[in-house]
Amino acid sequence: MEKLPLLKTFFGHEGFRTGQEPLIDALLAGRDVLGVMPTGAGKSVCYQLPALMLPGLTLVISPLISLMKDQVGALLQSGIPAAYINSSLSQEEYFSVMSGARQGEYKLLYVAPERLLTDGFLSLAKRVSISMLAVDEAHCVSQWGQDFRPSYLQIPEFIGKLPKRPVIGAFTATATLQVKEDIAKLLLLDGPLKVTTGFDRPNLFFSVERPKNKITWLYNFLTARPQESGIVYCSTRKQVEAVYETLRARGIPAARYHAGLSDEERRTNQEDFVNDRVRVMAATNAFGMGIDKSNVGFVVHYNMPKDIESYYQEAGRAGRDGSSARCVLLFSPGDVSTAKYLILNSQDNESLTEEEQDILRRRDLERLDRMTGYCKTAGCLRSYLLEYFGEEAPVECGSCGNCQKGLESRDITLEARKILSAVARAQRKYRRGIGIGSIVLMLSGSREQKVTRLGLDRLSTYGIMKDMDRGLIRDYMDFLIQEGYLCTEGDEYPVVRLEEKARGVLSGEEQVTYLYRKTEKTDNIPAAGADLQEGGPLYEELRALRRQLAQEAKIPPYMIFSNAALEDMARRRPRDMEGFLMVSGVGEVKAKKYGKVFLQKLKEWDEREQEGQTE
Repeated sequence: MEKLPLLKTFFGHEGFRTGQEPLIDALLAGRDVLGVMPTGAGKSVCYQLPALMLPGLTLVISPLISLMKDQVGALLQSGIPAAYINSSLSQEEYFSVMSGARQGEYKLLYVAPERLLTDGFLSLAKRVSISMLAVDEAHCVSQWGQDFRPSYLQIPEFIGKLPKRPVIGAFTATATLQVKEDIAKLLLLDGPLKVTTGFDRPNLFFSVERPKNKITWLYNFLTARPQESGIVYCSTRKQVEAVYETLRARGIPAARYHAGLSDEERRTNQEDFVNDRVRVMAATNAFGMGIDKSNVGFVVHYNMPKDIESYYQEAGRAGRDGSSARCVLLFSPGDVSTAKYLILNSQDNESLTEEEQDILRRRDLERLDRMTGYCKTAGCLRSYLLEYFGEEAPVECGSCGNCQKGLESRDITLEARKILSAVARAQRKYRRGIGIGSIVLMLSGSREQKVTRLGLDRLSTYGIMKDMDRGLIRDYMDFLIQEGYLCTEGDEYPVVRLEEKARGVLSGEEQVTYLYRKTEKTDNIPAAGADLQEGGPLYEELRALRRQLAQEAKIPPYMIFSNAALEDMARRRPRDMEGFLMVSGVGEVKAKKYGKVFLQKLKEWDEREQEGQTE
């Protein structure tokens, strides 16, 4: 069968997304590839479809057990023979999969990188015909990537032990230029076709909020969208527990996930979330790459992540099926200190030298600065993200939180002169420098012990901004740093210093215009309206039917049909199997399984509508 019929039959799509076809064609022609495509852009199809067309077995190297389970489950639902080998299998299941692989029962076999060089797996790999090797989450091979795993470095050794080298495909969602070069070099890709599709996810709405009370904001946000499922990322286990307990106490069906829980509880909680038994997962970044749940309507970052790569990958777990979704980051200045502490006190990687560890730590602090810049920018959030990954972007996208609030300006020349004067005097008194927080306390006239102990209350600039909110003073200082009037030095205890650019302001020759976004009330939470959910009551009835079928089959609901497929179904309202196959995301295999029952539901809806009973 040709590419397009296979795409429709097994994956339910009429055509390829950007970047998919050239990668598929190259693999089919025996050429290695490197595909960098954002989450939700269809990376897996790039190796799953060629696997159906190539002879023999495709081996997929995947880093997480949960990710393997989800992908294999989805493939089996689509009628594609696949299996996985990992530590979750019983001895009987393991021998069954090994036997099936030897007998050619599978087109795709998923395996963790740690298993590649074991005697049992090597023996299997040498006996079966491996036509393609797909490396998922390929950025894990690079020590400059955000999820470096030394076991990925064993992949070339494994390939070298095979009777015949298969074609290799490497895929990842986020990779800087350095990481892309590392992937090609360390995996020994042979003249690979390199395809980097646009990182933009138009269906995602990005916003940064600064609520006075994060948990109140989160509760209001969740109650405004009672039908949506989503993830709340926290930076620490303690924060996860606090969010989880509070949501449960307020009646929100929530689960938790972090490394401090037992394997059994993590597995149970993840299955409850994936199967829609709970709708909110409070988690650390340990709840990471293993999430293949397509109907995630929102991702809220309760705390700021350490870098943009992690943020974009985690936020990208929303709207994987193409439906509109919200990605909200709740920012407070304390998040920066927490992230810096986590970087400076992270466990050393024993596979790296001390010099390499220092380089990585400095790199992580630079990444943190860029992440902090995202939280503080008055500019377009989408443009900030795209430019970080090396893409050209419009000045304003018109559809992120900053763009919708509208840009305003204010002359803060007098305030800037006061701040810069305070820094100059503190810098003369203390050559080692003073931190931003201490400068803010001095300017506001604080009597805290820190201020008097340092003698800041004896400087002429003490209390000259006592009538201004400290948060606003801090915002002005952040702006002056961002615009190059001030800079910070030091890692663990950073101090603030004047830049050459400050001279013009202090001498009265230059004005300072502060650009900012209109602020919203923190209780004014955007509801999940028509821009985020389509289909209305009929869509909800189709969701209920999907949930019932999923419970009966004991599989996650999204494995039956994605939210986007249900939305399209509600719009089209097909009346027969031919029309049902026109729905986006409906392939022949799933149409045979579920077409009859969904068409019956649509028929019942039409009949009730004619009788005027569907309001």
